[in-house]
Amino acid sequence: MEADAWSPPSVLLTVDLVILTLREGRLCVLLVERGEDPFRGMPALPGGFLNHDGEEILDAAHRELSEETALTAGYVHLEQLATYGAAGRDPRGRVVSVAHLAIAPGLPEPVAGTDASDAAWIPAESVLSGALELAFDHRRIVTDGIERARTKIESSALATAFCGELFTIAELQQVYEAVWGTELDTRNFYRKVQAVEGFIVPAGSGRRTTGGRPARLYRAGPTTMLFPPLSRPVPTATEEDTGEKGN
Repeated sequence: MEADAWSPPSVLLTVDLVILTLREGRLCVLLVERGEDPFRGMPALPGGFLNHDGEEILDAAHRELSEETALTAGYVHLEQLATYGAAGRDPRGRVVSVAHLAIAPGLPEPVAGTDASDAAWIPAESVLSGALELAFDHRRIVTDGIERARTKIESSALATAFCGELFTIAELQQVYEAVWGTELDTRNFYRKVQAVEGFIVPAGSGRRTTGGRPARLYRAGPTTMLFPPLSRPVPTATEEDTGEKGN
């Protein structure tokens, strides 16, 4: 007996974009307001379907970023985050999303376009806590993107990009606190930063007064990967519950 003829299932492919930056000392994620069903009017990540079967996935990601927020490849470097393909994640059918991540300083105000009614920088904590409900499974994608960002600044010098050309260790600490979402012990942070050769280097004899005694100024050093890494403090049970419930 011949086996029944097999035909591939109908699967659609989309891209979703987790764009993170710091604004006024807070970690923020770029969200759009959906202008179409499903989930019309709800906040969501920028993204959408491939234009055609010949479009490369990364090209689609940059196109969607430009169309929905007016941010171009000149502003951000996108890297693949993960693939999301759970059945039922999209009411339009079986839809698989290739999510991309970008973490960059100094990003401008976004401008909504195409099927997005609005675009704005939203504090990441609003998403992580569940205070802001997102369309589809986008809260899970944002959570994964933020975890990737938190891991990246443990092992790379990315955090210095969010400081000015000259900065104090206290200002660098504020970047880590914003991305990690937790307060750090100042003396312990100072010790860890100084233990990584080439991470930051003194900027001459200049100092900056920040309310207390003048603080020494530094600039980013030649090291791009940190050894030993700056490990995050272990989160409390309360912090873990806040960030994970409801995914």
